[in-house]
Amino acid sequence: MKFIDEFRNKEIAQGLIRRIFEVSTRPIHLMEVCGTHTVSFFRYGIREMLPKHIRLLSGPGCPVCVTPNQDIDLAIALSRRDDVLLATFGDMMRVPGSTSSLQKEKAEGRRIRIVYSPLEALRLAKENPEKKVVFLAVGFETTSPAIATTLLQAHDEGIPNLHFLNSQKRVPPALRALLESEKVQIHGLILPGHVCTILGREPFEFISKEFNRPAVIAGFEPLDLLQAVWMLVNQIEKEQASVENQYTRVVRDQGNPVAVRKMEQAFEQDEALWRGLGWIPGSGCRQGSFQFHGRPPDRGGR
Repeated sequence: MKFIDEFRNKEIAQGLIRRIFEVSTRPIHLMEVCGTHTVSFFRYGIREMLPKHIRLLSGPGCPVCVTPNQDIDLAIALSRRDDVLLATFGDMMRVPGSTSSLQKEKAEGRRIRIVYSPLEALRLAKENPEKKVVFLAVGFETTSPAIATTLLQAHDEGIPNLHFLNSQKRVPPALRALLESEKVQIHGLILPGHVCTILGREPFEFISKEFNRPAVIAGFEPLDLLQAVWMLVNQIEKEQASVENQYTRVVRDQGNPVAVRKMEQAFEQDEALWRGLGWIPGSGCRQGSFQFHGRPPDRGGR
């Protein structure tokens, strides 16, 4: 608890707010990429603390909210098959598809299991060899390493009845698509700390090098967010553009090479459909050609 309190210190927060007011002179739009950052900004009332000319924009958010209807509809259709047992993270249960939701389907007796780790789907496949166990694989780079590890383990153990319905997303290509859009005016980006824990800083350097925009990797406590805003404002006022790391207590420049290697072994980049954003090249995960099972039964199409 003492550790958390250090990042919620009132005096330090007031000092950062004063610095922001002293330095910031121009109207700017800052985008927080991560849904957890959006929640934290509201929870701690930080939006109201900042100068009126600093506008915070909410970015893609979380992998759940960008999962398209067609993937949810496919998961629902699969859950209605007698030979399928569908495994999913709990936060996908209430997300509406076109006509139903997984929560509604489960209430009507479909074989849907909530899991807290992809490895639980592997266990379900072993315990139910007569069923096709389909894991609805949703997540950004934060959860993709665990999904990749499970897929690789299933392959190594020769588990033929575990399938993956991939709806995973890659964050850097989505940011590139946003920055390329003429309709979106972004002066600086607050990058997701947990995704950067896996990827590191290098995959995001195109933001400053190609688009001349500053970006800051940030944590999720009030002082993390205020410091990130101050770092962005400082760069903007000096007309500088670089990718800085505020979240140094967790994020390393090289990220987590082991986790990245697992993702590269299991997946290939592919285009992906994002709810609200459309098709984005290179932003999806297609399972590598090494596995012999892996695709959901009768998926067809993409």
